[in-house]
Amino acid sequence: MESIYYVMCWACHRRCKHCYEARFRPYARGALEEVLREAAANFPRIIDHFPERMTYRDLEAPAADGSLPEKVGRVILSGGESLIEPVRERVTYPVIERLAARYRGQGGVKIVVQTTGDLVTEAVIDALLQRGVWMISVAGVDDFHVGLEGEAKQAAFREGLTRLFERAGMKRSGLSHTLRKWHEEEGPLFSFFGATPDSWIGKLWPRGRAWANDLSTATLADNFCNRWSGGLGFLQHRYSGSEVSIEPNGDVYPCCLKTKLPIGNLIEENLIDILDSLVGEPAYEAISMGHPERMGIADGWSVERFLERSRTVTPSGRPYQNLCIGCDAFHAERLGPVLARARERRRASRAGVSQT
Repeated sequence: MESIYYVMCWACHRRCKHCYEARFRPYARGALEEVLREAAANFPRIIDHFPERMTYRDLEAPAADGSLPEKVGRVILSGGESLIEPVRERVTYPVIERLAARYRGQGGVKIVVQTTGDLVTEAVIDALLQRGVWMISVAGVDDFHVGLEGEAKQAAFREGLTRLFERAGMKRSGLSHTLRKWHEEEGPLFSFFGATPDSWIGKLWPRGRAWANDLSTATLADNFCNRWSGGLGFLQHRYSGSEVSIEPNGDVYPCCLKTKLPIGNLIEENLIDILDSLVGEPAYEAISMGHPERMGIADGWSVERFLERSRTVTPSGRPYQNLCIGCDAFHAERLGPVLARARERRRASRAGVSQT
């Protein structure tokens, strides 16, 4: 598989108003221990249910004989904030070590740690690199992060971190965050991005606090599904372009935005089994093709109906229309039984294997 986006823990030291997930926030005392305990208890089983190899066949770079080269995929470790001290020690470092051990001798894996950046120190960088991290991706460079309002503050923030990274022997990635040509660069690397107006997430997803605060400016023309980290290509796990998102409890989604319902859970099952069980299901094939407006055609939802169901109003009463809203509506109305049947097929298949 080319990419897995793994949200390891809900804890964050910020409560940004544009965040797509309200559970990313500061937790204190018992509440912090609860989310830490969930993350620490679940990650071994989650990782054990990752693909046997984190490699993929590159459809965009066939060899002269027509064969497709095998290239190393990546696991992006995120939160919340993956570098908060208790998360870092009890979850992030052990997750990195388990991933490195799992794929050692199995083709390898490129491990990316995503962070807001303001907790990065020389000691943290050294600890990450010693554990084999391939890239540190700083994701908080935008006006929504308190203390980084304006280009001057953001430039100073990037410059300070760049000095730290370069002293550690890291190189700045020369590729846009939205490009998938990771195999073209040798690590260790660092990169910067944020929810800036010109970025792939600049319109903000209709999710979480971004939705509650009426910040999404996406329209019907903004097809988040047909982009990297949307659902595009998620079912084609053997080939370039496939990515899924995983939550701390093991729930799996076709995209970082998260569909209304998870497609399975890695505490219980293997990721590849979950994906393969949805191959041929019209709704999920439509998502995988980046055309969510067609996900209900086989079930009586015309494109026109889907687009109409993509209309809503924001919490402030502003008219809003985006394909994610239609996807949520179709999941809520029709896809629960589809997912239940797929889960039952997987259960029966496992039972059949165990009996033979």
